[in-house]
Amino acid sequence: MADSEIFTILRDQTDRLLAEHVTREALAAADGGVWPEALWATLEEAGLPLAMVPEAAGGAGLAPAEALLLLRRAGYHALPLPLGETMLANALWVAAGGRAIAGPATLAPTAAEDVIEMTLAGGKTTVHGHLAGVPWGERATLLVLARAADGTDHLALLAPPSLAAKPRRNLAGEPRPTLQLDGAIAIETRAAPALAQAGMRALGAALRAQQMVGAMEHALDHALTYANERQQFGRPIGKFQAVQHMLAEAAGHFAAATAAADGVIAAFGGGDMLLAAAIAKARVGEAAGKVAEIAHQVHGAMGFTQEHTLHFLTRRLWSWRDEFGNEAEWQRLIGRRVLAAGGAALWPMLAGA
Repeated sequence: MADSEIFTILRDQTDRLLAEHVTREALAAADGGVWPEALWATLEEAGLPLAMVPEAAGGAGLAPAEALLLLRRAGYHALPLPLGETMLANALWVAAGGRAIAGPATLAPTAAEDVIEMTLAGGKTTVHGHLAGVPWGERATLLVLARAADGTDHLALLAPPSLAAKPRRNLAGEPRPTLQLDGAIAIETRAAPALAQAGMRALGAALRAQQMVGAMEHALDHALTYANERQQFGRPIGKFQAVQHMLAEAAGHFAAATAAADGVIAAFGGGDMLLAAAIAKARVGEAAGKVAEIAHQVHGAMGFTQEHTLHFLTRRLWSWRDEFGNEAEWQRLIGRRVLAAGGAALWPMLAGA
């Protein structure tokens, strides 16, 4: 796990930057469809979109573990921008031999049933397929994992303005349009690097797991603070056993979710990435629902109001748990892996032996 002094300084700087700029007013404006241009410019000035790009290619050269931990802080502050998608897209594209992508970028496909095919004719690569729920798909440069006629996987870079889009937003108000790619001309294509072997959905699941752990930590912070401040019958409500029990249950879910999210960080880019992403997305998603529920119960439902930060955190938790595959989808994959490996392999799989 990342614990270097330089990373600690960078994490603290990122925290201060996000705390200063991701205000309730900025979140409310993003809910209304306003792209936070100044905030994105600030992130670019800090070099965060290129955090996973090697220094030789113009990036910050952070290790994946460090970059993913920064994305937890983005989740903690409910950042209404595709910072994680852009970090991952740049890491993939540069690993494939391309140059860093200018501006915001996003990843696809996000759904299991979405398959993208590409054909080469007349010196141009044409991409075909349907994509549902693409994060910021109407604005961000699109990096698609596409299958060529010979069965090999490629990365295709596409400019969103040329794509037909059906606007849609998730429960948190973040853009998630449907894109029809039939006939779209790729700006450039490259053979998919080893980092893409697990697929875009696994990378996206790892991203959402980190963001949800960050958002859960912030929701718990609010719940603990409120339980110690709110007085009832002459003492803080946190002194009542029923409230203590709820907070302990939420803390247990948060600890288990953090361990699962740490697991996918350790496996990032390796041969076990797909299984680690499945475990992380399934366990963190389950915890997200329970932690959000308890945080609102402790607040007496006051957190539903737009004036409270918990409002923005929980809408993201509820949205992110469904994106890049929900718990049921990833649990089915885990079950198939266990059955295929056989009973004798179960304990070594659980123990990491």
